[in-house]
Amino acid sequence: MKGLIIIFNTIYTRDNYLEFQDIIKDIECDETVKLMNSFKQHYNTTCYEHCLNVAFYSYLVCKKCNLDFVSAARAGMLHDLFLYDWRLPREDKKGFHGFRHPKVALNNASKLFDLSNKEKDIITKHMWPITIILPKYKESYIVSCVDKYCAIKESISYYKKTFKFQRLCKYAYIFLIMIFLIHS
Repeated sequence: MKGLIIIFNTIYTRDNYLEFQDIIKDIECDETVKLMNSFKQHYNTTCYEHCLNVAFYSYLVCKKCNLDFVSAARAGMLHDLFLYDWRLPREDKKGFHGFRHPKVALNNASKLFDLSNKEKDIITKHMWPITIILPKYKESYIVSCVDKYCAIKESISYYKKTFKFQRLCKYAYIFLIMIFLIHS
């Protein structure tokens, strides 16, 4: 993971960020895409925030590797466009979310945007190796790996905050007991 952080830090520039924003601006402005803000993906991270993270980091890696960073950014932004809370039971649920949601995301994205074959492959294969079928493009592998990286990073961020809060509560509890004992 340290290697990825080095890559992200070495090419993260204002110009890259502005170029990335220009690439995804039509996606970001879409009302259906904005609905991803209504659903949690990993703990406190919304589906939209997660997709934005995956899109930006995929853009950086692909740009550094002289690959199709435009397709990686756009597909990264759409890879989890499934628009439901995957933690809740659903009547139309057919199969495990990890296997099912790439196709749902592709169907939703295809209704909104003209997608290249590469973007379609990136969206449908982003859960590789769980989905078994091998990606056709290097960009698909990169988005898949970055997706896992972001999921881990988002989860660790949540747990760090939770454990700090728990430690704070523990110390506050001990402090209150000490005050109680002193005043007894």
